[in-house]
Amino acid sequence: MKDLQTRVRAVVDEMVAAGAEDGVQVAVYRHGEPVVDVVAGEADQGRPVAPDTLFYSASTGKAVASTVAHVLVDDGVFDYDTRVAEIWPEFGARGKDGVRIRHVLTHSSGVPAVPADTRVADLVDWDGMCRAIADAEPWWPPGERVGYHAATFGYLIGEIVRRATGKPISRVLAERVAGPIGMGDELFFGVPSDRLDRVARLNDDPAGKAAFASLPPEFPLFKAVPPAIVPDADFGNRTDVLTTDLPFQGTMSARALARMYAALVGEVDGTRLLSAQRLKEVTEFATAGFADEMTPGASAWAMGYCVGWPGTSDAGARPTIFGMVGIGGSAGFADRETGVAVAVTKNRFNPIEMNVVQRVAELADETFA
Repeated sequence: MKDLQTRVRAVVDEMVAAGAEDGVQVAVYRHGEPVVDVVAGEADQGRPVAPDTLFYSASTGKAVASTVAHVLVDDGVFDYDTRVAEIWPEFGARGKDGVRIRHVLTHSSGVPAVPADTRVADLVDWDGMCRAIADAEPWWPPGERVGYHAATFGYLIGEIVRRATGKPISRVLAERVAGPIGMGDELFFGVPSDRLDRVARLNDDPAGKAAFASLPPEFPLFKAVPPAIVPDADFGNRTDVLTTDLPFQGTMSARALARMYAALVGEVDGTRLLSAQRLKEVTEFATAGFADEMTPGASAWAMGYCVGWPGTSDAGARPTIFGMVGIGGSAGFADRETGVAVAVTKNRFNPIEMNVVQRVAELADETFA
């Protein structure tokens, strides 16, 4: 264990020293115990990264929203086969009455797109976005195709949770996930305004941004998510984005994220978020045989988590691994088989490469697989 901490620190320190990264957090748990807690670099000019520094982590937060949904299923609030329109009647418009919660979690609801003229200022208008999504024409019948719901996922899960509980998803996150694992001050959708001074400032990686910008306009994802709202450093540094509940993303520390995954695959200080049976149900590969309509390659979805090695779409190679990556290079994942949970947060925003995640994953695999 001590050797893994040393090896991870050496890798992260080398990347920061070489200028490949600015600020990084890495946390690893095994069987509920922390075995790696590494921070390096700067959160902002002259402000070093601390263990409780908060990092905007983009779609890494989708797994947090999915965890909230699964906990509520365990609580009996709704079921995976509950029709969304039973909870949110307006959503049943335009032939969407048959969409079930399991379709949302597996990105097969047929509602992957926000309106083409959506701007960042629109995203922070929760009621306005939910009206637009409720009124949307589905792109396919539920369950017949799979396509990454890059932005709509957060509003769908969030509004289901709000309608079913009468509380915003941020409060349910605090009460049922972050609070019970002792991370109520480090795991957020919208960051409370009095915590903003702990948020790291993002910086675009020039090479990564250029590579992403070179994608053709007809790239399928851009049909569902206009380029104007695809996250970059400027997006993730906006106060309105950081302080608004947008559960297709999140802001967190690595240790909070790793602790959440650890409490999914086992107990952490006596707390387990889901039973072993429920965990297996929701993390098994659910979209075999489907290509992803929005991104290249095969789909790799379980119920709200990707399956397989982080940053790849090969769910079959490591089917006991589940988690979620963010477009900027952050990630969280766990392995049901080994009981290992890993999280990486960082502020050098690179939409193409996941070098830190992949290197840490390899080291953890060498140690525990």
